[in-house]
Amino acid sequence: MSWVDDVHWDSNGLVAAVAQDAANLRVLTVAWMNREALAATVAEGRAVYWSRSRQRLWRKGEESGHVQRLKEIRLDCDADAIVLLVEQVGGIACHTGRTSCFYRRLTDGAWETVDPVLKDPQDIYGA
Repeated sequence: MSWVDDVHWDSNGLVAAVAQDAANLRVLTVAWMNREALAATVAEGRAVYWSRSRQRLWRKGEESGHVQRLKEIRLDCDADAIVLLVEQVGGIACHTGRTSCFYRRLTDGAWETVDPVLKDPQDIYGA
């Protein structure tokens, strides 16, 4: 797979992956991919990341059902970052139950929560 070799992987064998909503281009989340995750994403047509905390592949939505269906993938000019244009199933990308992981805005020197919780995380993941 020569296209995988075109990516400039960091010293840990990872690349940053930004997931954007394909319909409105809102940034949903930023995660990490290794070679296996990138290849699985393309093969399966859904976002597959490398979980640094779990040290394993993480298929977005495997627990919550909030899968990210791949519409398009792009590599930046330095080949060290990837953008995934996705359809966010269920409209929730964040483990907090929000549309996006980027739900806080800097306002007057403090972080302000500007996006509502759409579904209680306990209802998504259980106790």
